[in-house]
Amino acid sequence: MKRILALILAGLMLFSLTACSQPAPAEQPQEEATSAEPAAGGGKFKIAIYTNTVSQNEEEFRSGELALKKYGPQMIVTQTMPDNFMKEQETLIANALALVSDPEVKALIMNQAVPGAAAAFEKVRETRPDVFLVAITPGETDVIADKADLVLQPDELAMGYAIPAQAHKMGAKVFVHYSFPRHMSYPLLAQRRDIFREECEKLGMTFVDATAPDPTGDAGIPGAQQFILEDVPRKVKEYGKDTNFFSTNCAMQEPLIKACLETGAINAQQCCPSPYHGYPGALGIDVQGHEGDIDYLVGQIKAKIAEKGGTGRFSTWPVPFSMMSTAAAVEYAKGYLEGKTSGKIDMDYLKQCYQEASGGYDLQFSTYDNKDNFILVLSDYITF
Repeated sequence: MKRILALILAGLMLFSLTACSQPAPAEQPQEEATSAEPAAGGGKFKIAIYTNTVSQNEEEFRSGELALKKYGPQMIVTQTMPDNFMKEQETLIANALALVSDPEVKALIMNQAVPGAAAAFEKVRETRPDVFLVAITPGETDVIADKADLVLQPDELAMGYAIPAQAHKMGAKVFVHYSFPRHMSYPLLAQRRDIFREECEKLGMTFVDATAPDPTGDAGIPGAQQFILEDVPRKVKEYGKDTNFFSTNCAMQEPLIKACLETGAINAQQCCPSPYHGYPGALGIDVQGHEGDIDYLVGQIKAKIAEKGGTGRFSTWPVPFSMMSTAAAVEYAKGYLEGKTSGKIDMDYLKQCYQEASGGYDLQFSTYDNKDNFILVLSDYITF
C-alpha cells in the first residue's frame, strides 16, 4: 500500500476503531486557533472543517482531526454538527456561522453536507461571500450545486449498476435495500434505488425494498442498529443465505456486516465504501502496533471473514471515500486560496489532490447533471 495513504489513515487507527456505533457528544471541543497560515499572495487564511460526530460517521470526524494534526490550529479549525441534525437545524446553521465568524476563515468544508447544508451555506454567503464552500456527500442534491463552490460525491448512480453486479458476481440471488423516507428524499439515493431495482431484474435477482428506522428518529442510533441485528436473520430465513444486504445509513454498517457474517449472507459494499467503515468494529480487529497499516487491516478482515466461512462474500472500495475526500478538499481549498488553481473549478488540480489523498489509486471522475462544480468519484472493488 502506498506510503501517502498510510499516513492519511494513521490518525484514524490511533483511536478506537468502532465505526459508527459508539456514542459521542453532539459537540466536540475545538483547539484554540492561533495565527493563520500566510497565503502565496501575502494574505492569511484558515480552513474550517464541519463534520459528523463519531456516532454518525467516525471517518468523517477523524478526517477533520487528521487535517488539524497535519496543518495545526494555525490553519485548520474543526466543529461537529448535532447528531440529530434533522431536528436541530438551527444549531446546524449556527455552528457553520460560528466557524466563519473568524475573518481569517476563507474556506468551509462540510462532510457530510447533510440536509440543512444548503441553508447554512446560504447564511454564510450573506455574511461571508468570500468563503470558499465545499460540500461532501450532500443530502440536498437538487440545490447544493447552486449554494456551494465545489461538491464532492461518490458516484451513487454508477454504484446503482456496480453494486448489484458485484453482489451477483458473489452469488447473490436476492438484493435487500434498507433505507427510510428521509434518505429516499435525497434525489441521488432515490435514483440509485431505482437503478438497483432495474439492474437486479436484468441480473435475475429479486429486489427487496425494506424500510428501517431512521437513526435521527425517536429510537436513535441504538434502535436503528438493533433493528438491523434482528431483521437480517429474519430476511435470511425468508430468502436464504444468497442474499446481499445494503443500507443507505452509516450507523447501520457495523451491525449489518456483523449480521451478514453470522448468517452467511453477502455484503457487496457499505454506503460509504472503505475498509475502515464498519469492518473493524464488526469483526473485533485489534490494530495495536499496526496503526495506519491498511494492508494489515485488509489482511485481518480477510482472516476474520474466513474464520466464519464468509470468504468471497464481502467487498468494498480499497480507499475510504469520506477521509480521502476531506483530505483532497483541504488540499484543493488550500491550493485555491494560494492561487494555485485555475479558477474555482480546476479538474486537473482536483484530480491531483485526490491522487495524493488516495495513495495513487485509479479513480474515475464525472459530473452530475452537467454541473461543472458537482464532481462524482468512483473506484473499483477489493473482495475479502
